[in-house]
Amino acid sequence: MKQKILTIGIFLLLLSCKTYTVSVDSFRSQMTLNGSEKYREVEIQNPVPFRYTNIKYLATNIKEIVVQDKNGIDVVIQNSPKLEMRITRTNGKKYILLFDTVLVENDTLKGARSRIFQNLTREIPMDSISEIEIQDSGKVYKYQNK
Repeated sequence: MKQKILTIGIFLLLLSCKTYTVSVDSFRSQMTLNGSEKYREVEIQNPVPFRYTNIKYLATNIKEIVVQDKNGIDVVIQNSPKLEMRITRTNGKKYILLFDTVLVENDTLKGARSRIFQNLTREIPMDSISEIEIQDSGKVYKYQNK
């Protein structure tokens, strides 16, 4: 019985995740628009079992990004704490970053790998990136009103 519930839960989780792609050039141009290069302090509710406290961190000011769905159709997605990025470098290595922490500065992509351990960041030269995917993870993270 537990195995069936676990299998159904994993299946539903996979169905709830939507993955989009964006070209490196399009990403660079969208992330360097005026005002996008600055951070703002935000709060989200901690996940279970610590949900009665909030996590504060710095997020970028970008409001939305134009991406392509699996059929190549342009889609505008709103920035939120539930978006994750998968970066594939030209050498084949893959990295996951939190989309709302990512910015492009001096042709280098900078972003966080964790909200809890905020010093876990990564810097990737834009010219070493071959593919960018943005995934709506389906997590229930929402910005808290201050």
